[in-house]
Amino acid sequence: MLKENSGYTPKDLQFDDAGRLRLISGVRQMSQAVKSTLGPSGQTVLIESPNHTHGITVTKDGVTVAKAVDLVDPVENLAVRMMKEASDRTASEAGDGTTTAIVLTEALVEHGYSCLGSTGVNKTAVLRHLTSLTRSVVTYLEGISEPLTDKRLLDVATISSNNDSVVGGIIAKVYKAIGKDGVVTVEKSQSSETTFETTKGIKIERGYSAPLFINDHTRDECILEDCHVLVSDAEISSVLSIEKILNFIIPTGKRLLIIAPVSQQVTNTLAANVMKNGLKVCVIAPPNFGYKQHELMQDIAAATGATYYSEKTGDDLSLMEPTDLGLVAKAVVGRGSTILIKSSDAASVQLKERIAQLHGAVKEEKVKVEKEFIRSRIATLTGGIGVIYVGGQTDLEQKELFDRVDDAVCAVRSALEEGILPGSGMALHGAIEQVLEPHLLSDDDNLVSAAGILSSSLCAPLHQILLNAGTCYDDVYHYDWQSGDAPYPNEGYDVKNRMYGNLIDMGVIDPLKVTKVALQNAVSVAVTILSTNAIITMARSYGSES
Repeated sequence: MLKENSGYTPKDLQFDDAGRLRLISGVRQMSQAVKSTLGPSGQTVLIESPNHTHGITVTKDGVTVAKAVDLVDPVENLAVRMMKEASDRTASEAGDGTTTAIVLTEALVEHGYSCLGSTGVNKTAVLRHLTSLTRSVVTYLEGISEPLTDKRLLDVATISSNNDSVVGGIIAKVYKAIGKDGVVTVEKSQSSETTFETTKGIKIERGYSAPLFINDHTRDECILEDCHVLVSDAEISSVLSIEKILNFIIPTGKRLLIIAPVSQQVTNTLAANVMKNGLKVCVIAPPNFGYKQHELMQDIAAATGATYYSEKTGDDLSLMEPTDLGLVAKAVVGRGSTILIKSSDAASVQLKERIAQLHGAVKEEKVKVEKEFIRSRIATLTGGIGVIYVGGQTDLEQKELFDRVDDAVCAVRSALEEGILPGSGMALHGAIEQVLEPHLLSDDDNLVSAAGILSSSLCAPLHQILLNAGTCYDDVYHYDWQSGDAPYPNEGYDVKNRMYGNLIDMGVIDPLKVTKVALQNAVSVAVTILSTNAIITMARSYGSES
């Protein structure tokens, strides 16, 4: 038997089909657990949750299910971990679509393994063509997408919340109140009711400089109520340079958000005092770089009522007075972004003047990129902040509803950014005829194989949605795809209402960003698994059992 201190760690090795089949087994198990939640007829999943109040989670959220899956077999679990990463990337980039990504991954792996194992094609060439054809499908999806209208916003919100019209209505009301350029966050309510509130605020694409500033560990955020704001592009290399400000903040227990370049030494000093002495301070770096940073910092100063201390104009940070600080009702600082909720109309004059300047700059600017930059700043300053407080009669109910609301908000955000597609998997299905079928007639066997793998896989979400609704593709769709009788591009079957028609007109919609990101991440994982010939894992056994 090997000793633990022998100087090395033994490994288990798997090669070729022996390893790939175990990876595929992990993919199947992960997909089996998640895919039953897909679509309007998706089913709930029960998860043992030792850390939960009742020891159990009930959910229809694909991300929650995926995170709960861990397999005993180390090779199978490698596949699970890769699919988790794909679903996490999909959720972080698009806010939704994790279940679709997992369903597509399974289909791609299954069809890919079958195709590559039964033909004499060049595996590397097939996988290269598969990646290229995926880009063509994404281009097709972008071409058929439509902008999100106010009416469609309600549809997207309702569908993404698992067809909950109440939740969809709340999200639509929030966006109507704050505008499409606003920011919506989701929080747990202290009551059983689900409510919302809106206010004016701005979002900064910078998060906390150190995790020690976090004071809400459930969401990994630093939340500062009635918070003063320091705005400067001058580096704070010594605590003494902001001594006046700290002497104002510390004795009174006031809260301070520093938006400035801060040396690591000063950051560590402030963070240590947050932990040991209860200092209510957080540091974020200025957004963007160069001249854009300078402009954005002026925007922030105008929005908060702060005086902007800039090196470019020769300002001395050590001369800053407490009256130079801005003020916000609430600062929510996350890992990658910060939301400032304005406290009052105290800065309204300054802000109005700034917005007027920007409107004038838009008219004068001739360069398209610069014009768009100015427009985005106007949207940031004029947009609002919406907060949805999710309630529930029990912890289980609240957790399940929170996940759905959060998904729906993210889906709406994605739809606002890039537009919408016909839902129920029909957008991906339509790409088969429009993009892939011509390649099935190619003289290149490798290209034909790649087109076949992708064609067979793009049907998977549609088939799974129908299956979860208790029907199948052949019972619903009777089109002759070869003769051109197929629905194009928006026609299809509404599973919830069991009727045919224009899916977008009927409110059966998917955000473009969600669909394409799910596809791209699924293909990435599938290509990795299909191209793997050797798998190395930690040895779980060090000798024979006595």
